[in-house]
Amino acid sequence: MSKGFFITGTDTGIGKTLIAGIIIKAINFLGLKACGMKPVESGCGREGEVLIPYDGVFLKQIAHMNESVSLVTPCCLESPLAPLMASELDRIDINLNEIRKAFAKLSKLYEAVVVEGIGGLLVPIKKDYYVIELAKEFELPLIVVVRPGLGTINHTMLTVNYAIKEGLEVAGIIINYSNPPENNLAEETNPKLLAQICPAPIIGIIPYLKSMGEEVIEKTALKNIDSELIKKYIL
Repeated sequence: MSKGFFITGTDTGIGKTLIAGIIIKAINFLGLKACGMKPVESGCGREGEVLIPYDGVFLKQIAHMNESVSLVTPCCLESPLAPLMASELDRIDINLNEIRKAFAKLSKLYEAVVVEGIGGLLVPIKKDYYVIELAKEFELPLIVVVRPGLGTINHTMLTVNYAIKEGLEVAGIIINYSNPPENNLAEETNPKLLAQICPAPIIGIIPYLKSMGEEVIEKTALKNIDSELIKKYIL
């Protein structure tokens, strides 16, 4: 069985790529070689005839991977939409077997694989095949990235409880300030309330980062991630 984590979120644009990079570094601090993977990426940039998966490139760089980015991100889509619709508009077939092969190869090359999902658990990849199906296939514990502000209690509880109900192991949640803090009462009290009622523990609270440079990510992983909770699933 592969080791690592599957990173999902309560919404899109919530900072899953950054958190995946931070978790890669947190695993590195435990003495293990970790890689990143973004199986499907929509909204890719185009350079001539080539689609560039910016999230996949970031994960490849942050993990110091020598492998081709096509192994990190086997499926690239140009339209910035859910994969099912993006693949229809782009007229690209999402090959699940290629994704499975890429994950299997990375699992052999590295001691841990940090997989960044696409949006949330119920984002459709293909007809009748959602992100949660991919998470089940990979059999990695889930880390749920959540917002700090108003509305996050409901979104977090829905995502975590649904994942548990569907048989996934939820390692924990990470509260991520993907935008500058609003310093309101909701942001102040939500972490405490989630710690009380969420069935999964808080792995870390990530402050708003103005830079996504490697040194910043390393310091954040060291300071803001509960290494004991990571260690539980890795070592």
